[in-house]
Amino acid sequence: MNQKLFSKDFTLVVIGQMISLFGNAIIRFALPLYLLNLTGSSALYGTVTACAFIPAILLSPVGGIVADRVNKRNIMVLLDFFTAAVILGFSLLMNSVSLVFLLAVTLMLLYGIAGAYQPSVQASIPVLVSQDNFMAANSIINTVSSFASLIGPVLGGVLYSAYGLEPILYVCACCFLMSAAMEIFIQIPFQKQAKGGGIWKTARTDFAESIHFIRKEKPVIGKALLTVCGINLFLSAMIIVALPYLVTEVLDLEASQANRLYGFAQGALAAGGLAGGIGAGIFAKKLEVHKSGNLVIACAVCVFPISGVLVLFSSGMIQYIVLTVCCFAIMVCSTIFAVQMMSLIQTETPQTLIGKVIAVILTISMCAQPLGNAFYGVLFEACRGREYVVILFSGTASLAIAVRARKILKHLAAEQHQFIES
Repeated sequence: MNQKLFSKDFTLVVIGQMISLFGNAIIRFALPLYLLNLTGSSALYGTVTACAFIPAILLSPVGGIVADRVNKRNIMVLLDFFTAAVILGFSLLMNSVSLVFLLAVTLMLLYGIAGAYQPSVQASIPVLVSQDNFMAANSIINTVSSFASLIGPVLGGVLYSAYGLEPILYVCACCFLMSAAMEIFIQIPFQKQAKGGGIWKTARTDFAESIHFIRKEKPVIGKALLTVCGINLFLSAMIIVALPYLVTEVLDLEASQANRLYGFAQGALAAGGLAGGIGAGIFAKKLEVHKSGNLVIACAVCVFPISGVLVLFSSGMIQYIVLTVCCFAIMVCSTIFAVQMMSLIQTETPQTLIGKVIAVILTISMCAQPLGNAFYGVLFEACRGREYVVILFSGTASLAIAVRARKILKHLAAEQHQFIES
């Protein structure tokens, strides 16, 4: 294992991630917004984005199993080429088939690819850097993701407002092709594992082994994951649906600037992730797991000003600014929390299980997202003119879960201490 943080191979992974995630950020911004602009329906928007998450949930464990049994570089290269093909296919078919159906299928494919892709990236970190650099490496990956997400929506909003969807499709396809070409030159250490049967038997065995590890050997992690599912259901899903719906359909903003402002709001989310990732790297030595529950509470508290400003102010611009600032703060806290949790999992999980365990954790944590997206899409539709009620409900439920999360994470810190001593 390379003791340096920025070895040649880890540097190529970082650069490849930056290019790939830049394209991902633009396409995930543009396609759902295109659907919302066409229909104006938050229910349809929530339903389609909910369906898009299902393949990510199903393929994330598969990606983890494959990441432990196939060279991780080959997985990254293949999936980036495939993503470029999906985008080009959409651009060719968008004028000849049902657009809503095509958008739903394309988003499902893109989210499914991402679900299978991320376990390979996360599982490559322990074999490319030393254990002392896990926190810093995860911080860099999160920072790269946030930076790409910062630039992507802002540029996407400008391009979309000025030129429409088509140029965005070609820019994104080029990003994935460039990323795939760069990743060909990465060398990731790989040791082939015995299959012990056919592919389905192997998949079942690997998945069961990961579940056993989380439930029996690290049960506190399992409890923490249930908490994360609750936060995803009541907080993350609300933001995903509310941000585009409020900015483009509800707030009193000029139609010509609403899409650009939504791009800037998405950029603010990414900027929060960038700030959180940088903060996690700078203060890596000082961050303590048993205090990380306070970050989750801070995320929940930041929801209430959004509800308040919708009631107290009529100015669309004031409402937009408060919404954007609060989302920025939520992303700062949640990103630091995510870096802490991922570093802890990588430290405590054996190398032969790392890809599978990360995939299972990502899968479980995502399970609530489709339900939440569909739920909030319908709820906002039913509460037209009273959107503040939906947001107030989200904040209250999230705060209750966050308080519980703080208690669970204190137990998680004790579990980590016992593991180190043993």
